[in-house]
Amino acid sequence: MKVITPVNALGRAKLGIRAGDTVRVVQNIVELKKGRGTDKKEKTTKNVRKQVFEGLVLSAKHGTESGAMFTVRAVISGVGVEKTFPLYTPSIDSIEIVKRSKVRRSKLYFIREIAAKAVRRQLRNARMLHLKSDETIAPEETDAVVEGEAETPVESAETTVEAASEAVVKATPAEEAVEEKAAEVV
Repeated sequence: MKVITPVNALGRAKLGIRAGDTVRVVQNIVELKKGRGTDKKEKTTKNVRKQVFEGLVLSAKHGTESGAMFTVRAVISGVGVEKTFPLYTPSIDSIEIVKRSKVRRSKLYFIREIAAKAVRRQLRNARMLHLKSDETIAPEETDAVVEGEAETPVESAETTVEAASEAVVKATPAEEAVEEKAAEVV
């Protein structure tokens, strides 16, 4: 038997990567650096570094044949990133299965939408918390802002939202009537 590739094909086939697995892929990245040679010719040097990409396997296609591919999704700095790797590529140094999960689908593409909905929900909750926290500002702080001290555009927007909410509360006739009746009873 003749070996054509430097990749351990049997070892990678035995991994049995499936959708739902959390994998750590170590990839060799070749960087070319241009420098000056001794006789005024440009000299390029190769620098190989290892880059780790860890995430959830969304799909594994074509089993263990020569064109086998798998797609990995990770959230990096709050952004969802997907990479599709050929199983037998020599640029992959190693593949490690960190965790296996039981899933009922062979392709987990719906994870993209679930993640987007979760981010939208978090942003909406943060906005609601922000509006609620504006109502708890002490009166001395709002007076200082109104008097003209240095403020950022965010602070001025917060105070206008607070002032508008106070105006709405004060302008409600039902509450004024209740307060008048309470004063009459006392």
